[in-house]
Amino acid sequence: MRIGKNMGMERAYFATGCFWGAERRYWQIEGVLETSVGYMGGSIANPSYEKVCTGRTGHAEMVCVDFDPSLVSYKRLLEEFWVMHDPTSVNQQGNDIGSQYRSAIFTTTAEQLSEALATRDLYQTELDRAGLGKIVTDIQPADEQTYWVAEEYHQKYLRKNPNGYDCHSTTGIAFPKVKNV
Repeated sequence: MRIGKNMGMERAYFATGCFWGAERRYWQIEGVLETSVGYMGGSIANPSYEKVCTGRTGHAEMVCVDFDPSLVSYKRLLEEFWVMHDPTSVNQQGNDIGSQYRSAIFTTTAEQLSEALATRDLYQTELDRAGLGKIVTDIQPADEQTYWVAEEYHQKYLRKNPNGYDCHSTTGIAFPKVKNV
């Protein structure tokens, strides 16, 4: 999806567990123009953090990433996604437990969907080699989902609180180096 005043900008959505640490990982990548955190994939409008934490809304904690594809590829964002959390863990990342901490990608273009599936399969091959489990990441088009921006105190949380909570459990497996996916 091309957005904003800069029609060259694209948007991507990633859920990797707690959104604070994921947002920081993304805002540090050159070519990422803006990030925000919010909720997506659920069944209620205008969810609050408190409601999402009950597990009854169906929403995941999500990072919205606006990026310039001439400076950073969607594939590079996906590589970061796969290694920053454990995509084999169902509704849990480390000590964070619940459906709001699930692994998910909501794609905004057919090309993003294709790349998300291709990189998933490539990373699964690496996980298989290491004897780890199957990827459970939910990958679907964002078309029928609404992204609800989280409360202001969650935005850029780790910039405001540099020593704040950053739970990201990983597989420890690097994304394979390949020329084309």
